[in-house]
Order: sequence, then C-alpha cells, then structure tokens
Amino acid sequence: MVPILRQLDQTVKQLLEKHNASKINLIGHSAGGWIARIYLGEKPYNVHQDVTESAGLWHAYPYVATLVTLGTPHVSQERWTKRNLDFVKINYPGAFYPEVDYVCVAGKAIYGERRLGKWLAYSSYQLTCGLGNCWGDGITPVVAAHLEGATNLTLEGVLHSPRRAGIWYGSPVAMQSWVPYLA
Repeated sequence: MVPILRQLDQTVKQLLEKHNASKINLIGHSAGGWIARIYLGEKPYNVHQDVTESAGLWHAYPYVATLVTLGTPHVSQERWTKRNLDFVKINYPGAFYPEVDYVCVAGKAIYGERRLGKWLAYSSYQLTCGLGNCWGDGITPVVAAHLEGATNLTLEGVLHSPRRAGIWYGSPVAMQSWVPYLA
C-alpha cells in the first residue's frame, strides 16, 4: 500500500505544480478508490506498521475537488483487504470530507448465482458484502460500491474490467454518465 500511496502523492504534487492548480480530480478504479480515500485522510495510514507519521502520504483532501470511484468495494469481508477497508470505513465513513465531491459509480451487469458462468460474481460478491445473490459488475456488488452521502450512480450493463467483452467504466458510453461530475 505504501508504495502506491507514495506514487499517488508524487503524481498529485507534480500535476498541481505543472498546471499551477490548487485542486485536482482523482479517479480510482476498484481498489484505487479506497486507496484514494486513505490518501485524502488526515490519519496516518499505519495499519501494517510499515510507515512513519512523517511520511506525508495522506491529508490530501484540501487538494482534491472531486473523487470518482469506479467499481470500488468500499467494504470487504475478505481477509486480505478487510483491515485496509475497515481503516477507511472507521476513520472516514461515507463521503467524509464536505469539501470533496464524492461520486461512486457501480456497474449492474451480472447477478451472482451459484451456477456455471455466474460463480465468480457470486463468490466475489459474497467475499465483499456477505451476499452472493445480488447485482454488480462481476467483481464488486452494487451495494458495496456506493457510499452514504456521495452521488451514487448505478450503470446498467457496465462490467468491472476492460478485459471482458462489453462495456466497462472506461468505455465512452459509460464515461458519459460520470465525467460531467468532474470539477
């Protein structure tokens, strides 16, 4: 996590300087959305005891106008991500910073079922929100992709990944729904 936060911080600072801007828009796909929420926060992210408070890899909310999350699981029951997402959920619940516009985009393309062709979605949804029989983008269930207090969008037929045939969050038709929210 720390190397990702370092790269994000470096990129944001370079963009602010290059464009002589005071704020940017952040767009995070999948885990990138909750990593961005850690980056916005004021509390040092030291869940794994691998970074010091002076690292300065957080407290970025004053520099962010809009945070768009695309297929981001904002909750998890999966043991590898639960600790990270619990840190975010406990310290920065919902659309935490009023100065930041939060836009959470979910895809509604695959209903999770215990049958051939639907098993991956079912398993992923169950690991994320505890319920496999629900709608989502094939990886993230709709219910986990939305945040209280955010502008929550659900896009019909949108899949999690560009690797599958079909429309994903970065497809031009899907982008028409969320790009207008960028400041």
